[in-house]
Amino acid sequence: MTEFDGLPVLDNPVVIAAFEGWNDAADAATAAVEHLETTWQSRPVAELDSDEYYDFQVIRPTISMTEGDDVAIQWPTTRFTVCRPPGTERDVLLVRGIEPNIRWRSFCDDVLELCHSLEVNQMVLLGALLADVPYTRPLPVSGSSSDTALVERLQLAQTRYEGPTGVVGVLHETARRAEMPVVSFWAHVPHYISEPPCPKATLSLLHRVEEALDLPVPMGDLAEEAAEWQERVDTLAKQDSDIAEYVRALEQRADDVPVEPLTGEDIAREFEKYLRRRGGPPSAAGPSPTPSSP
Repeated sequence: MTEFDGLPVLDNPVVIAAFEGWNDAADAATAAVEHLETTWQSRPVAELDSDEYYDFQVIRPTISMTEGDDVAIQWPTTRFTVCRPPGTERDVLLVRGIEPNIRWRSFCDDVLELCHSLEVNQMVLLGALLADVPYTRPLPVSGSSSDTALVERLQLAQTRYEGPTGVVGVLHETARRAEMPVVSFWAHVPHYISEPPCPKATLSLLHRVEEALDLPVPMGDLAEEAAEWQERVDTLAKQDSDIAEYVRALEQRADDVPVEPLTGEDIAREFEKYLRRRGGPPSAAGPSPTPSSP
């Protein structure tokens, strides 16, 4: 592992991680971490030794020209950056990399070792999968956590998946066994329109990060990009009757799923958390404790 100027001392740090490859449908998960890197102006602290984990005939390095016509080689790896979101009193370690080709257990051990060295107290893993979901509805985010209280607070739709897994699943289990609190979020990307990017799925993941960590996450242009993405898919659906009919069937299935209504206390509590993340006073005017009838 390469460290840049030594490891920093962090305040109450958490880690948010995503990896390219099998875990990253439409690049939605790595796009979320990349957005945080830019928005929170993260700085590099370390990277893994790429020779240890990557097959360069599968994931090839790239070359580029620098000033003076020198050649720079960019090696595929996993990089760690750190930042402090404005208006908060905790640091965030961001991990963005590529699912390794070999030695997954050692890879996960290395990631956990760095987290322990930086005294990270919680891990948030992001992934994205292809699913039968209507693009016209909010894209679902399923998840799992070793923290029962967090599962209840976030009302996680716990995954019951069994089968092949990616490095996100292995890292989640490694963290759990190491007794580090960990939560994984998986955005559901419409499989019939899975070409990257999918800003709507990225936006769904970032909202979950915001809720889990109670941190303000500036969304920038993502909402506008998500709306433009949906308009493009609308155009595609109008041109393809099979896709349009399929989406209508998915909408019907989604509409048939009952949704538990929020109580007035739930609404007030969520509004207060929103104000706190945005820097407003918890006592600011918000929804009435007793919701009105529709």
